[in-house]
Amino acid sequence: MILTNTRERTRFIRFAIVGAVGAVIDFGVFNFLTHSFPYFRDNAVFAQAISFTLAVFSNFTWNRLWTYPDSRSKSLIRQWTQFVIVSVIGLTIRTPIFLWLEGFLIRLISGWFPKDTVTPVVIAHNIALAVVIGTVMIWNFIANRYWTYNDVNA
Repeated sequence: MILTNTRERTRFIRFAIVGAVGAVIDFGVFNFLTHSFPYFRDNAVFAQAISFTLAVFSNFTWNRLWTYPDSRSKSLIRQWTQFVIVSVIGLTIRTPIFLWLEGFLIRLISGWFPKDTVTPVVIAHNIALAVVIGTVMIWNFIANRYWTYNDVNA
């Protein structure tokens, strides 16, 4: 198992910390867009794609600098391309789950909260986003470790 190796466990923890920063960016941009622009409020799937993209930029930068600083046998462009491909696959995993979960949660929690409080839509958006971020993080770590950063010794 990859996480029994101390070096790999440290990389996973760093990857998770970088991912947490990315999640803050993801949630922040997503909530800014859905609260500030009516279009994104009604089309949250596009807001989550934009917030995801910005988080990918941050995650790539910090993973290259901090999680895998010893990964330099590949060019920056090649690693960026591989990281983006992994991320786009992650986006294709996350988007249908987000769409389904968002609708399900809105229907589930509608009527639970009094008017003038946080709306079921806001709650559903954020719970759905949290679930897909966690799900895709596992995919991203495994795919990036064994493809994008496969030049690093365990």
